[in-house]
Amino acid sequence: MSESSEIARLREFLTELIPSEDQFQRLYQNFCTQIRKGLGAKTNKDASTKCYLTYVQDFPNGNETGNYLALDLGGSNFRVLLVTLKGDHEADQVSKIYQLTERELLGTGPHLFDYIAKCLHEFVCELKLENENLPLGFTFSFPCVQTGLSKATLVRWTKGFNCSDTVGKDVGAMLKAAISRRVGLKIDMVAILNDTTGTQMSCAHRNPGCNIGLIVGTGCNACYTEKVENCERLDAKYKDKPKIIINVEWGAFGEKGGLDHLYTEYDRVVDKNSLNPGAQIYEKMVAGMYLGELVRLIMMRAVKENLVFSQCKLRKHITDILTKRPHCIESKVLSEVANDKGDDWPVVKNVFKQVFNLKDPDPKDCMKFKYICDVVVKRCGNMLGVTLGALVNKVGESFSIIGVDGSVYRCHPNLDGYMRETLDKFVEKDYRYDIMLSEDGSGRGAALVGAVVYRDYMDKTRLK
Repeated sequence: MSESSEIARLREFLTELIPSEDQFQRLYQNFCTQIRKGLGAKTNKDASTKCYLTYVQDFPNGNETGNYLALDLGGSNFRVLLVTLKGDHEADQVSKIYQLTERELLGTGPHLFDYIAKCLHEFVCELKLENENLPLGFTFSFPCVQTGLSKATLVRWTKGFNCSDTVGKDVGAMLKAAISRRVGLKIDMVAILNDTTGTQMSCAHRNPGCNIGLIVGTGCNACYTEKVENCERLDAKYKDKPKIIINVEWGAFGEKGGLDHLYTEYDRVVDKNSLNPGAQIYEKMVAGMYLGELVRLIMMRAVKENLVFSQCKLRKHITDILTKRPHCIESKVLSEVANDKGDDWPVVKNVFKQVFNLKDPDPKDCMKFKYICDVVVKRCGNMLGVTLGALVNKVGESFSIIGVDGSVYRCHPNLDGYMRETLDKFVEKDYRYDIMLSEDGSGRGAALVGAVVYRDYMDKTRLK
C-alpha cells in the first residue's frame, strides 16, 4: 500500500475529529444560547456557562503608578508579587514563591490564611516596604461564588487542599482577618479574581482594547467585558458603571448537551475516566490536562485497526502499553512533535523510545503519530476560535484584543493559527480582533485590579 493511500485511510479514520462547517455553526449557536442563559436572572440556573459576575468594573489605562501587591494561590505553592506601575504602560515586578506543607493544605482555614499573612509580612519587610500602605489583589483559583469585588464564597476545595472551616465561607474576609492579626502589616486586600480576569487586566494595561481573557493550559476558561444592562443578576448599586468583566466558566459548556454533535467515543472515555464525570465537558475537549489522553485513545484504536505500527515487531507490546497505561502520552508531547520536521523525526522517535521503548520506528509511523496529534490540536484550536468569535461579537466593539495565557497556547506553535482560522469565519464583518500573549496575567493582573480599585477610590475622594 502506498504512503498516500495509508494517510488517506488514517484521515478517513479520523473524520469524526475533523468537524464540518455545519458542526461549527451549531457549536456557535449553542454557545451563544448558553451565554444568554448565563446572563439571565431566571435562566442562569439552567445554563452550563454560569457567567459569574467578577465585580471588576474599572480598567487600567496604562498611566497607573505606585506599588501594588498580588497574591496568587492556586496550588501547593503560592506567589507573592510586588508590582511597581510606572505609567506609560510600564511595570516592574518582584516575586517570591512560598511552599505550603501538609499542615496548611489539610489543616484549618484560619491556619492557612495566617500562614499566608505571615509570608506577606515577611515579603514586604524584605523589600523594606512595611511602613507603606499597599493595596493587594488576590488571585484565588478555586471554585467560588463572588458577591462583591473582595467577597467570594468558597464552593469546594480542589488540587489537594482540604482545609476545614472554609467551605461556604467568604475567603476574602478570612484573608483580611488574618492580615489584621499581623501587628504592623499595612495591607488592604481590595479584590479577589480568577486567572482569566487577571489575564484580561494584564493585557488591558498594555492595550486598553483588551476585552477578552483566555487561559489555555492545564484547564481552559474565558472572561469578557459585558455591558451592565445585559447583566440581569447584577444589583442596581453596581450599575452606575457601564461595564463589568464576566467570568464565563466555559469549561462547563456541554454539560447541558450543547456539544453532543461534536462528541466522540474518545471524548466519552476521557470523561468517564476523569475525576469529575459529566462535568467540564468543553474543557475536556480543549485543555492540556486531556489532550494527551485523547491521543492515547486514538492511537490505541488505530493500532488495533492496523493503521499504525502495522509492520512493527513490538506491535503487541505497544498495544499493551496504550491499553494499560492511561496518560502515558503527556499533553506536552503534542507541542513538541509539532516542531518535528524532515525525514529523521528525532522528536517523535524520542517519544516512541520513552513511551514504548521503541528504538527504530518506521518513519511512516512517525508521520502518522504527528498527524494524529495535529488533528487533536486543530480540533481544539478551531473550537476555541468559534467560541472566541462568539465573545468578540458579544463584546460588540469595532476592535477587540483577546489576551491569552496558559502552557498549551504558549508552547504549541500552531494553536494560535488554528484559533484564528475559525475566528476569522465567525467574527462579524463590523468587528476586528487580535490576540495578545499575556505577561504573567495571574500575578500582574491581580495587582492591576488593586491599582484601578485604588484609583477609583482616590478619584471619588477628590470629588468629595
